Amino acid sequence: MTLPAFPGEIARPFTAMAFDFGTQRIGVAYGQSLTGTAQALPVLRARDGIPDWQEVETLLKKWQPALLVVGVPRNLDDTATSLTLRAEKFARRLNGRFHLPCYGIDERLSSVAAEEIIALGTTRAAVDSVAARIILETWFSELANRPV
Repeated sequence: MTLPAFPGEIARPFTAMAFDFGTQRIGVAYGQSLTGTAQALPVLRARDGIPDWQEVETLLKKWQPALLVVGVPRNLDDTATSLTLRAEKFARRLNGRFHLPCYGIDERLSSVAAEEIIALGTTRAAVDSVAARIILETWFSELANRPV
């Protein structure tokens, strides 16, 4: 089961939070549909892809997003990677625990783009959250350009 890419009907403007799933770190970003921009937040540590759910809850209470977006990794030929199913499972867990709509987006090359944006010497954790920012801004852009 793949995640839906975009919401059906949603009141605009809205806020969203994005996650760049990883087994050790999960990048996080928060953004607004009105501007289509996002900001990187501190990375969540994970153990085998499972974050501290209390930390996630704290973030959601602080930022109060209307919906969540999870980057779903794919290979360049559009086949699943070793993390594709795990990222989708993480998204379903987010939805089940916090009852917020959760959408997936192909996050191919978001970490590569994040590394290009960040100066040399930056921690890997910073790259993960910048990747989450790129994921969310891409999702906003694709939503805005979607035919009505």
